[in-house]
Amino acid sequence: MYTIRPAQLSDAPALLAVYRPYVEETYISFEYEVPSLEEFTRRIQTINERYPYLLAEQDGAVLGYAYAAPFKARAAYDWAVETTIYLRQDQRGRGIGRALYTELERQLRERGIQNMEACIAYPHPESIAFHTALGFRMVGRFEKCGYKLGDWRDMVWMEKHIGSHPLPPVPVRG
Repeated sequence: MYTIRPAQLSDAPALLAVYRPYVEETYISFEYEVPSLEEFTRRIQTINERYPYLLAEQDGAVLGYAYAAPFKARAAYDWAVETTIYLRQDQRGRGIGRALYTELERQLRERGIQNMEACIAYPHPESIAFHTALGFRMVGRFEKCGYKLGDWRDMVWMEKHIGSHPLPPVPVRG
């Protein structure tokens, strides 16, 4: 059985190991180069200052991770986050992604976040199906907006409302 817990800076090497094949072998991440350990650690620290950064582990081994980040930098977007999830490639289909996103959503809702946004390389049927099963809906598509692995790639945005959108909105708790 696996557990879900907040990611710590000391988890950076294991999290980076999960992320590395997505950069090197897929167009799921649009990064061309695997970030350095220092850069990846800085990213974890920055996210942890305001948003949840969660990992799933079993017997001390990291199986995957999920986090939320600012959707946009302007104050009007404070109630929306962009979500990210990566699983070790041999761990897909075990319910780990669902468990990570469920806990992420719970923590975001507690903080007053209203919308979860997911930017997904397209076509990627598994990711679209995963997000749809969790209640996300398709809200937009950008055609041929990124180039990776020898071809132009589309991106789609999916969205899930997790709050009631009160007026005026309650400030986000971080």
